[in-house]
Amino acid sequence: MSVSQTQRVMTPVEVLGRKGGEPLVCLTAYTTPMARLMDGVVDIVLVGDSVGMVLHGLPSTLGVTLEMMIMHGRAVARGLSRSLLVIDMPFGSYEESPAQAFRNAARLISETGAAAVKLEGGVHMAETIAFLVARGIPVMGHVGLTPQAVNTLGGYKVQGRGSDGARIQADAEATAAAGAFSVVLEKVPASLADKISETIAIPTIGIGASVGCDGQVLVVDDMLGLFGDFLPKFVKRYAELGQTAREAIADYAAEVRGRAFPAAAHQFADSEKAAK
Repeated sequence: MSVSQTQRVMTPVEVLGRKGGEPLVCLTAYTTPMARLMDGVVDIVLVGDSVGMVLHGLPSTLGVTLEMMIMHGRAVARGLSRSLLVIDMPFGSYEESPAQAFRNAARLISETGAAAVKLEGGVHMAETIAFLVARGIPVMGHVGLTPQAVNTLGGYKVQGRGSDGARIQADAEATAAAGAFSVVLEKVPASLADKISETIAIPTIGIGASVGCDGQVLVVDDMLGLFGDFLPKFVKRYAELGQTAREAIADYAAEVRGRAFPAAAHQFADSEKAAK
């Protein structure tokens, strides 16, 4: 049964139980109005650290702070009553030690109402994932292209081609073994994503991966055409709302300059009787 067919809040345990079943639907959200549009339509709403690039104009996710994630997490939580809320742990908030990760993950969950956190990294983060899960914090993993490591990866390149596939496979397996309830596979060859999806016991959520994954995630502003001219290969535009908005703004500006707005219908009369 999909989340759209129930009034109950989706849980990490239910996501785990969807392995090999009905594909999981995931989108990012950063605001209350967008969360309300998604609630009950998608299974998982992710407050991604992509908020730094999408809403704050940052060149990468590296400048996103814990405070920014908490602010946007609270906003999204206000718009949800059914979909599972997952929040990204930003760069520098979990890499130092499992103890640091727990302190910050606990803060994210307690201050936003999120049910789970997402963190990047595979083999080298397995200890941290296990530490969080053992202490009651559900974790969504993220392997392949990990944007927080963009400087060491040499850019936003496809990961796991050729012999490098073994590294991504090992990362996914380590993430699953550590107790994560799902794992994002970003920008990896489709054949590798299929292999990982077939061999690990937790759901895989693809972004630039394969239709064979257990679910898919996109940045909502990308799929709605709300911002930016750059379109990654893995994004399908389901609307061009940015162009629609630009046209509406231009129409508004023209009417203001031509004194066509506000018209009489948008102004107030001297008395209520006259207004009627």
